[in-house]
Amino acid sequence: MQVVAGIDTGTQSTKVLCYDVSTKTVLLTVSASHEMESRDDGTREQEAVWYLDAIRSCFAQIDPTIKSSIIAIGVSAQQHGFVPVGKDGEVLAPVKLWCDTSTKAQCDELTEKLGGEDRVFSLLGNQILPGYTLSKILHLKQHRKDAYDKLAHILLPHDYINYYLTGEYTAEAGDASGTAFFDVEKKEWSREVLEAVDEGRDLYSLLPRLVKAGDPAGMVCEATAKELGIPVGIPVSCGAGDNMAGAIGTGCVGKGDLTMSMGTSGTLFGYSDSCITDRQGRLAAFCSSTGGYLPLLCTMNCTITTESVRALFGYDVKKLDQLAAEAPIGCEGVTMLPFFNGERVPNLPHGKGVIAGLDMSNMKVQNIARSALESSIYAMKGGLDAFRELGFVPSRIILTGGGAKSAIWRQIACDVMQLPLAVPKVAESAAFGAALQALWTVAGGSIVDLAKEHVLFDESKSCEPDREAGVQYAQAYARYQGYVEAMTPLFK
Repeated sequence: MQVVAGIDTGTQSTKVLCYDVSTKTVLLTVSASHEMESRDDGTREQEAVWYLDAIRSCFAQIDPTIKSSIIAIGVSAQQHGFVPVGKDGEVLAPVKLWCDTSTKAQCDELTEKLGGEDRVFSLLGNQILPGYTLSKILHLKQHRKDAYDKLAHILLPHDYINYYLTGEYTAEAGDASGTAFFDVEKKEWSREVLEAVDEGRDLYSLLPRLVKAGDPAGMVCEATAKELGIPVGIPVSCGAGDNMAGAIGTGCVGKGDLTMSMGTSGTLFGYSDSCITDRQGRLAAFCSSTGGYLPLLCTMNCTITTESVRALFGYDVKKLDQLAAEAPIGCEGVTMLPFFNGERVPNLPHGKGVIAGLDMSNMKVQNIARSALESSIYAMKGGLDAFRELGFVPSRIILTGGGAKSAIWRQIACDVMQLPLAVPKVAESAAFGAALQALWTVAGGSIVDLAKEHVLFDESKSCEPDREAGVQYAQAYARYQGYVEAMTPLFK
């Protein structure tokens, strides 16, 4: 038995997936949860040790026979988080996360210092946004000076986990492209942007070594192998941000492939051989973790919207779906703006959730339930429009994430987007993608061919778009856009 393992450290939990290469079978998926510290100023933080504790907990749940058969490991983790590490590998401060919006002032300061948005775009292919990593470094300098002075390594969450596994400080282009100090077209760190954080310190020298896609970050070191009960010296792939790993795990590795991920955040990303940039800022110009590019829309709120509504009314997931199915398309005019965590696209870090269009005839729990489902898709519909405007021609949508488990949500997504929809058999796309990247690292060859062989789809969950429903959703989407435009000045 030859097994590859994928680790995925997300916002809410860490998962470990073990995949038998010869039988093309997921042997197991285990998980361990972690908390998140939140404050009213938009702070969202975690302790890096929670990630390692969760990984240890996961491997402790795996049969020793399976662990001894692992031939390679890949790591996926939430993007953009800043793990400040000292010279001896110690973590110096809490990890500020992708959903942290407390650094808006630092973003504005850095953008101004670099000469404005157009200049930043020319340097990076992206803007400096709250949530991205760069502003978190300046925030550390301004608010945790002692930690900043000891800073020796600037890492992302997956970089830090790779360090735990291998003892090596490495990074790769996919996750690095979400830092706002990485030139995505040239695929290299931007010294000029880092100098805007601190002209008197060489932050560039604190960055990890960049590893090419398909190359290993290193080998599992003896201490970690003993802790986890896995073979010493097995390869650890370069790793990926969770979206990049999700692209691999859903087979989004070839031209025209488009994946929609409905998790805590909502993402829409497509593979491209060439760099795609969007001056309007709707799509992030990211690199893939397979050697290409992965233009991506990310919303801050997806399943968090439905979970918030579900918790408000005290319903389980099945009940919420049932109520949503009882409401008509467009929810009789009830429209939700699901900006509960602020929002990235549109750039409203101080945005709030809104339920609009209520009157005495439509104020029903069914309409509110359905509006939560619809609004999360509307938020990503703008991304699909942007893809098409920039020349990307999608043939279908590959749907993944927790939202993909809901039949009504799948059909809403299919009808709003007006594209055929497919759902992979393996639901844990990021962990599976990390495992497949590990397999690619040891097997070599084409990642496209490897994905075709190992990423299979659940035909029972496939959807075809209803054209008549599409017309109704277009009207509801226009109403949603109108409310966003009207409310935006209140969120500035």
